[in-house]
Amino acid sequence: MTSANASPATPIESDECQTIAIIGAGFSGTLLALHLLRQLETPVRILLIERNAQFGRGPAYATGNSSHLLNVPASKMSAFHGNPLHFLEWLRRHGEWAAVEPNTFVPRHIFGSYVRHLLNAEIKGDTLDRLTLVRGDVMDITLEADGLCICLDRERLLRADRAVLAVGNFPPAPPPVADHSFYDTRFYRPDPWAPDTLADLAPEVPVLLIGTGLTMVDTVISLLDQGHVGPIVALSRRGLLPNSHAVSGASAVLPDTPAFPTHVKAFVRLLRRRSARISEVGGSWQTVIDELRPITTEVWQAMEPVERKRFLRHLRPLWDVHRHRIAGPVAERIDSARRRGQLRILVGYIKAYAIKDDRVCVSYRPRGRDDLDSVVSGRVINCAGPNADYSRIRHSLIRSLLEKGLVRPDPLCLGLDVTGSCALLSRAGEISRRLFAVGPVTKGAFWEMTAVPDIRQQAEFLSHRLAAICRPARMPTRAPIRKTA
Repeated sequence: MTSANASPATPIESDECQTIAIIGAGFSGTLLALHLLRQLETPVRILLIERNAQFGRGPAYATGNSSHLLNVPASKMSAFHGNPLHFLEWLRRHGEWAAVEPNTFVPRHIFGSYVRHLLNAEIKGDTLDRLTLVRGDVMDITLEADGLCICLDRERLLRADRAVLAVGNFPPAPPPVADHSFYDTRFYRPDPWAPDTLADLAPEVPVLLIGTGLTMVDTVISLLDQGHVGPIVALSRRGLLPNSHAVSGASAVLPDTPAFPTHVKAFVRLLRRRSARISEVGGSWQTVIDELRPITTEVWQAMEPVERKRFLRHLRPLWDVHRHRIAGPVAERIDSARRRGQLRILVGYIKAYAIKDDRVCVSYRPRGRDDLDSVVSGRVINCAGPNADYSRIRHSLIRSLLEKGLVRPDPLCLGLDVTGSCALLSRAGEISRRLFAVGPVTKGAFWEMTAVPDIRQQAEFLSHRLAAICRPARMPTRAPIRKTA
């Protein structure tokens, strides 16, 4: 392994091996790199490019807060499908976690350390110098006759034969208010994961959180951990909170379902029917949702486009809070904050605001009413969940690829349009042989592509796919890239 700053006049290239650039070294990108190194028998070089300080973590697993727990138990968090207890065994070899139980929800930063450990181990064991870590922000990709030119910040250029977008999640979309002074940085924080989100916040200041999902839960936990005693209000259109995982214990078993419907109404009827039946035999609805995990992508891909739209419009909020659950200790802290009145959940739509001295008054229309109500806050934090509408994402690389027509948003605005093999589709619908994607950016095609088990399966699949494409072949010699003005 080498680490490169990618000097402008020194492209990384070879006429004897192909180069795959992975853009993003969070969980998705790092895991893909690990699987590629295991799959590729041909002389292929991998460039793992990351704009943030740490490789192998990503925002979700870079949190230093030990109260931010994984939403999946340790026994299901392995990076390798063929070794499902790999993460659990790794934990048990590390001091304080030696006695960890399979159903334990460990801190997320511990999982980040696990991924980083895997990357470091691969680096140390890679005697062929096939992996290069590049720190930088990819601003543009140019498609050329014999490959790709990858343009980084500070006028740096790299050559590659193929590139994989592993860009993860983008900050939430701003609330739809006409007056853009709403985003006054004295009060508004657009990115819940930014270092300054909770900085310089007095413990008694009232806080408004936009959204009531997983990001809101993390933000409330962070506020409580730093000793916040002021009121916290979470506002969303439906006011739904993530459910908790079931208490571990013996689980009831139902007969296999002979078929899963792909029409939304029939799908809902099936879930309700099976949930009622499992309750009758002493089980929980969580089992019914979990049994869908192996086939969720198949059900999604088999749905007609109109049914996918119907699912997103009517069922998605309920699906999210039942499917993406939180650990029991986290749920108890949220419930406790609600019981003592510190955390309130409101249902409505933000309509307007007004700044009064050192507070902002946010007006909202409660759901089912025509009049307005208001919340006075000293800080507003957007916890509405990742922005997946790529037509509105302002990142330089995404904008450039869209403007060139090399990629296109998927029809449901969940990410970028890809094939079942993770190849990106151009504006004209052409299947790229050089540009691919992995992770949340592919949600439109695969739907469930946020949890570790799903991304792991996709990374393994894509590594096989790229290994098959990168057959041994002598690439034509290229002229060196020169820095452009």
